[in-house]
Amino acid sequence: METIIELQDTWKIYRMGEVEVPALRGVSVEIKKGDFVAIIGASGSGKSTMMNLIGCLDLPSRGCIYLKSHDISKLSESDLASLRGRTIGFIFQQYNLIQSITAFENVVLPLEFLEYDDREAATRAREILTLVGLGDKMHHRPMQLSGGQQQRVSIARSLVGDPEIILADEPTGNLDSVTGKEVLNMLHSLWKERGKTIIMVTHDLNMAKYAHTTIELKDGKIMRISENNKVN
Repeated sequence: METIIELQDTWKIYRMGEVEVPALRGVSVEIKKGDFVAIIGASGSGKSTMMNLIGCLDLPSRGCIYLKSHDISKLSESDLASLRGRTIGFIFQQYNLIQSITAFENVVLPLEFLEYDDREAATRAREILTLVGLGDKMHHRPMQLSGGQQQRVSIARSLVGDPEIILADEPTGNLDSVTGKEVLNMLHSLWKERGKTIIMVTHDLNMAKYAHTTIELKDGKIMRISENNKVN
């Protein structure tokens, strides 16, 4: 399988006054196109830092990160933003929806940045909201929706630009167990049926069972990479 993201001896070091605090320590890993990857580890293990680097939201202190064979450190800010916008869809634990506009308008928004034609953008947004089961709620504002429905809007927003990669940060963290399972099943379906590369950050080992590949972090280092051959 083709490698879609690669980290080579990647370090992320934060400065706190005169003190250097390494959050990632020499991480090297390849993520294959079409895989479902869970990044797991305890609080402070480096999961969030790794997610930000994989999502091109931050740059490494040392080492290289390649997204679709592009060294992200060598791209201009505008080129990196364009590559990220076309390639990666984000799902956050906190939903990150704009409360003053409708579900439909939240989903259309990324397409404005990608300079889609207005008519095409509206068609895409309606199709994706229907796909996630919110065809009858698209003109509701986030506060008029349940937590599970808001996360579905977040998923629709991540999908609307048809990215190759879906990056999900603790996507069920604010949901009850039943709704959380629905979201996980949706991610699994996007992987199996639509061929998306799913990268999910979680501290929950039960959630990790939905993934094909698990990367375990501890103290900023990869402790283990394993494959779940029973996943279907």
